[in-house]
Amino acid sequence: MMVLICAAALAPAQTFQTLVNFSKTSGEQPPYSPLIQGADGNLYGTTGGFAGPNALGTAYRMTPAGDLTALYNFCALKGCGDGAYPSGGIVQAGNGNFYGVTYRGGALDAGIIYELTPAGKLTTMYSFCSQTNCTDGELPIGGLIQATNGNFYGTTHMGGANGFAGNYGTIFEITPSRQFTTLYSFCSQANCADGQSPYASLVQASNGNIYGTTVYGGVSSYCADQSLGCGTIFEITAAGKFTTLYSFCSQANCADGFYPFSGLIQASNGNLYGTTQQGGTTGGYGTVFEITTAGKLTTLYSFCTEASCADGEDPSSGLVQGSNGTLYGTTSFGGANCYAIFCGTAYEITPAGKLTTVHTFHPALEGMTPTSIMQATDGTLYGVTSEGGDNSTCASFGCGTVFSLTE
Repeated sequence: MMVLICAAALAPAQTFQTLVNFSKTSGEQPPYSPLIQGADGNLYGTTGGFAGPNALGTAYRMTPAGDLTALYNFCALKGCGDGAYPSGGIVQAGNGNFYGVTYRGGALDAGIIYELTPAGKLTTMYSFCSQTNCTDGELPIGGLIQATNGNFYGTTHMGGANGFAGNYGTIFEITPSRQFTTLYSFCSQANCADGQSPYASLVQASNGNIYGTTVYGGVSSYCADQSLGCGTIFEITAAGKFTTLYSFCSQANCADGFYPFSGLIQASNGNLYGTTQQGGTTGGYGTVFEITTAGKLTTLYSFCTEASCADGEDPSSGLVQGSNGTLYGTTSFGGANCYAIFCGTAYEITPAGKLTTVHTFHPALEGMTPTSIMQATDGTLYGVTSEGGDNSTCASFGCGTVFSLTE
């Protein structure tokens, strides 16, 4: 397993703009998920913090210029039957409606799957923990994907059929007609060698199979909490055949990284790319990796290669491939003049591992702790920060922002 580390380059000319400063009214603390561009050209996302009229999260629409409209305020129903704390963002299906999950709420306060029309009408499709001992899973964090067969796939962070109270997570499928199936319960293997606690959204590759990550589990016993494991990459077919492709911290001193909080993308070369929040060769500040669908992993970059972590540290978000073939992502911390301060960076990295820091965030003016990035059809990059910004209605760290980056 080759390890490739390249020094970060100077950033090209970029234009940064803060488009939205979230507030207690409009929403706060967007979750760790990217915005999406809808069929109408507008951007859509969710906020998961204590915000909105019901203080339990919102779904919103935003024009490319930054005009924000609330589509839905969660927990509008008695008992939060419509969900609370939306997580994982939303996906627009072929029928034009949006689909997503909430971390809490529903009939048993274990989260829901919902459908939301562009006009803002929400329907609860499924309430988790509907089965005895929550064998169907509970507390979903990662969002949904719609596969080529038209069905939706996702994960729950906890629940399932294995272990004490089944607290290891699941992979599930739900049809547009609301037929729900648990495809896999994690920790089905000894010592959770197959992984546990999936956190991020899934991705369907061109071969038709679905790929994802778990934050914990795997065959390595080394990590900050050695009882949890270091995380895995897995493959599952639509029929539920499960394969563990890789266990992190398989290399000495965890040079390959560990704790993959983000999901995967498939690039145009057919390989999968992602990040780990910790590990690497430079003191444990996270990595960018490439893995083939056969399970061969290459570490492309270890963060904090530059003095005072000017290149960033702790990437918690996934990647996106731009129209130029370059990959883009964010780090939660680090950046120029931001060592040990909550700033964060946006970066680009080539498939060969050459990293360029595109932007270092200024907490008070631009937000901090960026959580995601995406590219719109006009080439503009859009992303969100979970905290910071100039609005004072939230906690001392701020409510978060939406930003754009253009060359």
